[in-house]
Amino acid sequence: MRWLARGEGHLPAGEDRSAGADDGPPAEHPLARWTVRQALHLVCPGPAGDPDVRRRPDGAAQAWRDGRPLPVGISLTSRAGWAVCLLGLEPGAVGCDLELVEPRGPEFVADRFTRQEQQIIGGDPLLGSLLWSAKQSASKVLRRAESRSLEVSLGCGRSCDGWSGLTVRAGGGGVAHGWWRRFGGLVLTVAADRPTPPPRGLEEPSALASARPSYAGCASTAG
Repeated sequence: MRWLARGEGHLPAGEDRSAGADDGPPAEHPLARWTVRQALHLVCPGPAGDPDVRRRPDGAAQAWRDGRPLPVGISLTSRAGWAVCLLGLEPGAVGCDLELVEPRGPEFVADRFTRQEQQIIGGDPLLGSLLWSAKQSASKVLRRAESRSLEVSLGCGRSCDGWSGLTVRAGGGGVAHGWWRRFGGLVLTVAADRPTPPPRGLEEPSALASARPSYAGCASTAG
């Protein structure tokens, strides 16, 4: 897996800021679309036209160029003025999610997390944000919309290059294998339908390493 992050400050002047069909809050869709084009140019360079992102019938994002699908898996996420594009270079589904590290209210926690997950969170803003992000990433891989049908386990495997392992199991079967990493006030999770090494950045250090989240227009998830 490869990934790239971009913030609102990276968006060139004159870039189309109209809404697009990307993951994340509607106001940030243009940033996500621009981020995926930047990532695909790095992974699939060529003189052809700009890549585009379309939706498959199952709702998953798919990259296209010149009327043909590109042979990469793709997932997009945007939050707090930042967008991340995750690319899977091997067959299989991938998912990513970026979240603010912020308190999650008791109603939010009770409604969206299993009893075991609630015990893990215990009022810790990082753990609440991390587990929620992991569920969002895994839902893109497992195609499960109900968050309580997914249960996150942390500490799976050794940490590597700043990433820590996790797994997400779906009730009734299905497992997503993933990784997480904190970047200041943001936490990023990635997932795949099989065990993978930690994702590699398309640039090092990542722009997220010095990211300052934008809180303007951010709807609170605290309940």
